[in-house]
Amino acid sequence: MSGVQHLVTLKDWTAEEIVQVVEAGIAVKKDPQAYAQALSGKSCALLFQKTSTRTRCSAEVGMFQLGGQGFYLDWRTTNFGLADLADEMKVLSTYFDMLLLRLLEHEDVRTTADAVDVPVMNGLCNRYHPLQALCDLQTIQEKLGRLEGVRLTYTGIHNNVTNSLLIAALRTGMHINVVAPEMNEAARDEQLLEIAAASGAYREVDDLRDAVLDSDVVYTDTWLDMEFFNDERFAKEKARRIEMLTPYQLNRKVLEGSDALVMHCLPAHRGYEIESELVDEPRSVVIEQAENRLHSQKAVFLKLAGQLS
Repeated sequence: MSGVQHLVTLKDWTAEEIVQVVEAGIAVKKDPQAYAQALSGKSCALLFQKTSTRTRCSAEVGMFQLGGQGFYLDWRTTNFGLADLADEMKVLSTYFDMLLLRLLEHEDVRTTADAVDVPVMNGLCNRYHPLQALCDLQTIQEKLGRLEGVRLTYTGIHNNVTNSLLIAALRTGMHINVVAPEMNEAARDEQLLEIAAASGAYREVDDLRDAVLDSDVVYTDTWLDMEFFNDERFAKEKARRIEMLTPYQLNRKVLEGSDALVMHCLPAHRGYEIESELVDEPRSVVIEQAENRLHSQKAVFLKLAGQLS
């Protein structure tokens, strides 16, 4: 609705807004007490269809540390699946100042944003993961001291994380290589791919080794959605993807001669998309990257609450 800013996809945000949140996340991390009462009396509903560790914890703890309250709702314990989605979301918005949604379908996030007059955050859907990308940019800014001109290579399956990394990188002057033999069809965004192709800062690459040697940051993600990885119903698809994607694993051999930072949005399947030993190397920033979900999430709360000047 008019006058309300949402975070449904970073395609809706300007470069200035993205950089503002990155800088705010760094500031919050350095001096959390300065923001301890910034959202006093405010509340955020966390409505999740999908399982979560980082998104849920960063939101609940983040609201608490800002003086507000996060309230978790498991979709399965609600009546959302029994009624019109827009109606139910309108009701929820009368109780809470903000909504953070982790839903299966992107269109359900968009339907909510169109229906309510409080800020909506996309905490992950089948097409985008903007909160993760903002956290990733914060980590890169902290480690390299810049975003402009940074060269990032993503390897693995092209998915929701890839999409949000793409738009975040292009908005902030980064260059991004995508080494992905296949795309999750639910994540396909032809408009985004056209924007990327026209930017001059995006390359689809076949040779991971060549891409890595030209990169400041290398990044990967799970080859199969977390909730499906150990599900016997997806065993055949899992085996197919492992066979296809094993040549695209991040490991010490492919990184030989490179001092690129190693990133993974977690949780990781060690020995699959990333070599186990690589996760624990000094060049790996995956744990600090995960920590930054908290600080970046707090910055998003402040932004959507109108607390960033």
